[in-house]
Amino acid sequence: MKTKNLVGMILETVLKGGALIIIVLFVYRAAVTAYDFGYRVFAEEPVSVSGGRIITVSVAEDYTVMGMAEMLVERGLIRDANLFVVQELLSEYHGMIKPGIYDLSTAMTAEEMMRIMSADTEVGQE
Repeated sequence: MKTKNLVGMILETVLKGGALIIIVLFVYRAAVTAYDFGYRVFAEEPVSVSGGRIITVSVAEDYTVMGMAEMLVERGLIRDANLFVVQELLSEYHGMIKPGIYDLSTAMTAEEMMRIMSADTEVGQE
């Protein structure tokens, strides 16, 4: 009977240790992902570091920030739509992007694109 209890205690300890390791790895991975996303909100590099290409985009009257971000990803101007939405929310251009046709470059940061799209002119060029 003692052997059975000893095996049970060892098995319980191994399972608890394994569960603890899984929890620690999950928390570590979540923390690294959150830090990476937070860092990219403020330090995201342009898609093209040098040169870049000009792409004309149209922002509709009834746009949503997420819809616009997905369009920018499809056009190759940004990498991550969710990141753009957070950048717009935290930027000085929040809610100021105007409908129109804009010439944007793959060498621009998201903030530079937002600055152009919130300007008073209908066609922004940089």
